[in-house]
Amino acid sequence: MMDPKEFIARRVAKELNDGDLVNLGIGLPTMVGNFIPPDIDVNFQSENGMIGLGPVPEATCFDWEITNAGGQPVSVLTGGCFFDSAFSFGLIRGGHVNATVLGALEVDQHGNLANWMVPGKMVPGMGGAMDLVTGAKRVIVAMQHTAKGEPKIMKNCTLPLTAKAQVNLIVTEMAVMEVTPAGLKVLEIAPGVSVDELRAATDADLIIEEPLRLIEV
Repeated sequence: MMDPKEFIARRVAKELNDGDLVNLGIGLPTMVGNFIPPDIDVNFQSENGMIGLGPVPEATCFDWEITNAGGQPVSVLTGGCFFDSAFSFGLIRGGHVNATVLGALEVDQHGNLANWMVPGKMVPGMGGAMDLVTGAKRVIVAMQHTAKGEPKIMKNCTLPLTAKAQVNLIVTEMAVMEVTPAGLKVLEIAPGVSVDELRAATDADLIIEEPLRLIEV
């Protein structure tokens, strides 16, 4: 059985288009760059000042001086470039990023995102997430459906928000869901997952029109 994180990353990769400028958040989203089809040219950006990121490097072959915004080593493709934070955030805040892919602690049926802190725990800082979700043309949340058995897709977020009503698409190992004015619409469901199982793992109200397409990766 495929690792759930790889399954999610492979499905998210299908959402990206030739020529897109895309920012990948830390953690699971960084895996998306490993699964871009060879006939598609996607330009990956890191908010600490790079365009042209390649696949996640091998554990034995990387340079600690070339890292993404989360401090993780990255590879840089031929033609990649480096620049300062002012230029990087000019790209983001100027609306030049076609899509950003982020993880989440919670996301809700209104498109609200909470991904930066849990009250009472150490907070490393919001980083560029607030800028990315308001500046990118499309916001894709890539995350596992639950945490320790508890839903992460809510009617209303309970954690402090990173941004309000900015999420467009949610991809988990169970389903692909679109945020619409009417609520959270299920577009695809994972093979072997029933509608009842999906509802049980989700706090949010779901709009489901059967038959659902199966997720293909």
